[in-house]
Amino acid sequence: MTPVLPSINAALNATAAVLLAWGYSLIRRGRVRTHRKVMTAAFAVSCLFLVGYLTYHYRVGSVRFPGTGAIRTVYLSILATHTILAAAVPVLAIITLRRGLAARYDKHRRIARWTLPIWMYVSVTGVVVYVMLYHL
Repeated sequence: MTPVLPSINAALNATAAVLLAWGYSLIRRGRVRTHRKVMTAAFAVSCLFLVGYLTYHYRVGSVRFPGTGAIRTVYLSILATHTILAAAVPVLAIITLRRGLAARYDKHRRIARWTLPIWMYVSVTGVVVYVMLYHL
């Protein structure tokens, strides 16, 4: 199972990004109930990703990027921003989700304006890191 976890994790990240974009689109159109379901699904998918990620790295350890030169610099730059922001996503997502589910919409909106772009960036760059690490 361990060798396929990076691919599964990338698929979960991609799924989270799609769900986040869909959830944003739904709320912009006033579809609150569907937005709530989609964003809860995005949270669940991200939780599954985190379990898979931690399991993989517990078993395998860290994986070094094999590239050199400019591509290595690009990879490390993406990885650094991804990692720093990924540390914030669980806290931001939980706070945002709790405020939304509690119908504290003013506070929900205020933090969601930060949470969404950070969470989206982390989800998309997670896929980019996967592609660069395992397919370049």
